[in-house]
Amino acid sequence: MEPALEPGISETERRGHDRLLLSSRLALVVGFGSLLAIMALAGIDALRVLQRFRTNDDQIRRQFLFRNHVLNDIRSEVYVSGTYVRDYLLEPEAERAEAYRASLEQVRKQMEAALESYGRQTAPEEVKHYTALKTELAQYWEILAPIFRWDAAERRRLGYTFLRDEVFPRRQNMLAIADRIAEINEQQLNSANDQVVGLLLAFQTRVAVTLVAALALGLGMAAFSMRKILKLETQAHARYEEVAEARSQLKDLSARLVQAQETERRALSRELHDEVGQSLSAVLVELRNLLSGLGARSEEQSRQQTEVIKGLVEGTVRVVRNMALLLRPSMLDDLGLVPALRWQAREVSKRTSMDISVAADLPSDDLPDEYKTCIYRVVQEALHNSSRHAHANAVRIRVLQEPHRLTLSIQDDGQGFDVQQMKGLGLLGIQERVAQLGGECHVHSEPGSGTVLTVELPFNARESNGITSARETDSHPVS
Repeated sequence: MEPALEPGISETERRGHDRLLLSSRLALVVGFGSLLAIMALAGIDALRVLQRFRTNDDQIRRQFLFRNHVLNDIRSEVYVSGTYVRDYLLEPEAERAEAYRASLEQVRKQMEAALESYGRQTAPEEVKHYTALKTELAQYWEILAPIFRWDAAERRRLGYTFLRDEVFPRRQNMLAIADRIAEINEQQLNSANDQVVGLLLAFQTRVAVTLVAALALGLGMAAFSMRKILKLETQAHARYEEVAEARSQLKDLSARLVQAQETERRALSRELHDEVGQSLSAVLVELRNLLSGLGARSEEQSRQQTEVIKGLVEGTVRVVRNMALLLRPSMLDDLGLVPALRWQAREVSKRTSMDISVAADLPSDDLPDEYKTCIYRVVQEALHNSSRHAHANAVRIRVLQEPHRLTLSIQDDGQGFDVQQMKGLGLLGIQERVAQLGGECHVHSEPGSGTVLTVELPFNARESNGITSARETDSHPVS
């Protein structure tokens, strides 16, 4: 057999292309969606970390300023309390001494309030020093309690000694404790600053990791997109080449079809002239001879001449009938597809001596005309190729009707051919006929191993009239 061109895109190829396109779109959506998600999460995380950084920084700054302010107030009030004690002890007038005592009492209340407010925000490492400062202040005010009962003479006589031995040392101790608390406060500030720095470093690391992940995913998506684009470009180029090749083949097919049409017309003309024309001319000659010798010839001679004329007429009728059957067998319309295929098999078998068998598995032979014509012409061309090109000895033809398709299989034992290299007009016409009905044509052959031609036509049995429940399965050789 001659090879057929690869048919148009089949339903399977179209579904595979749709699945590939869907998977590519899904991959692009997932990839770019993941990239955008990573960027969005990175931005949200960055805003959250920055907000946390600002919050911590503001909290640390406020705590440090508050504690430093309280400690400064305690220091200043310690100094002020010492000044008031000195002025109170050295003041001879009772009225002014009472004013100093009232001011000292107010300073005491302010110190206790400041110390209390500081205690509510004391860190664990400050508890020890805070307790010592509180104890020292309590002892300081306890030491000052007796001086408020002294009179002016006692204040002049004992005041300097009391300031030197009691007030000034206690004040220095309290200031030293306050300085230690201030140092701890500064250490906490430095520690908090270290935490902020660590937070920034962690933030930088996370940003770097996110950037690397986004770049890696972006590079992956770029590579995937470039690969898809290059693949689509290659496919588009291949499709362009196929279209150009198909266009060239279509031009060649048109030229060859015109040539085939002229060849067939020439053959019909020669057949009519050589066979029918000469036979009819011979009939006319014999009729003239018969008419001219009616009176002179005997009855036996007239009968023999009449038999000769009858034979010529019968031969002419047979030639005309064969020509009509070759153009389109009447039994295809009168008796159906299977009888027409069997007749064709018998006629080809007589001419070529090939062993041809026809197997039909059809619920009904009442198929649409286009299906009958298509299958008949495909079998006709296949048998021609098997005889002329493949030099086959046996051909097996099988027609099978399935729920949603009609399958034709033609197998010969000929010399085979290379499907990829050889192309012919016969199978090109087969492909065109099958494609018009939306079917598929496949050729499987190798040099020396015969050829299998398979045709699959989409078919819905419900659309065909006259379907019966009887099922015919017939397979027999045609001699």
